[in-house]
Amino acid sequence: MDITLIVKALILGIVEGLTEFLPISSTGHLILAGDLLEFNDEKAKLFTIVIQVGAILAICWEYRRKIGSVLSGLFSERQSQKFVLNLLIAFLPLAILGLLFGKHIKALLFKPLPVALAFIVGAFVIIWAEKREHKVRVLEVDDLSPLDALKLGLAQAFALIPGTSRSGATIIGGLLFGLSRKAATEFSFFLAIPTLIMASAYDLYKHRDLLNLENDALHFLVGLVAAFISALLAVKGLLRYISHHNFIIFAWYRIVFGLAVIATAYSGLVHWTVD
Repeated sequence: MDITLIVKALILGIVEGLTEFLPISSTGHLILAGDLLEFNDEKAKLFTIVIQVGAILAICWEYRRKIGSVLSGLFSERQSQKFVLNLLIAFLPLAILGLLFGKHIKALLFKPLPVALAFIVGAFVIIWAEKREHKVRVLEVDDLSPLDALKLGLAQAFALIPGTSRSGATIIGGLLFGLSRKAATEFSFFLAIPTLIMASAYDLYKHRDLLNLENDALHFLVGLVAAFISALLAVKGLLRYISHHNFIIFAWYRIVFGLAVIATAYSGLVHWTVD
């Protein structure tokens, strides 16, 4: 048993869970954390795919009643059919663009400094969106139209840029398109289920030759469980937070975090990956 590897798995699992559903970019945090922990090789990339499953399971558990209701009414209830159709429509832009450009984006931008810049740019988008007048026309996720779903899917597609944040792009896009904070946030949660499942399955298939359950099972399991527990806490906390607050605090976090990465890189304090 490699204790060092187990500790790294635990840390990265917690990072994944805490950041996946907040507007601060889980991918960006995992790239940076992996760099600091010197856990950024091909096997580490496979590990980050696996621990996403823990975050997905957290959403499925938190919304198990809603998901059960939708599944049970899928062939008989119009509302359930509409809900699933909206998720499919919102999922397609990211899926299509990811297949077309994902490989090139990963080669160019999955590095600490581009991630840091995306953190900062994303922060100013959040501030701009919060300063605008927010006219709410969609109170609940069940009130979304197919056109609303398409708009949210296009917003989510910006998350192909690491450091942007999938949930952040969807939530802020929702606010700009007239969704309530609750509706925008919850739809980003539900949209994460097909998005992360399909992305994880696709990447696992591509990297299946790297998977060795005999050697990897323990630290993969540690990371997955850590991601599940921390994601569940993050989701519950975010839902409580947005009932009384806006997202400005996350913008300031992104700015401070991004500047810290840039400062440590240029000062030589941390030797971030640049190739």
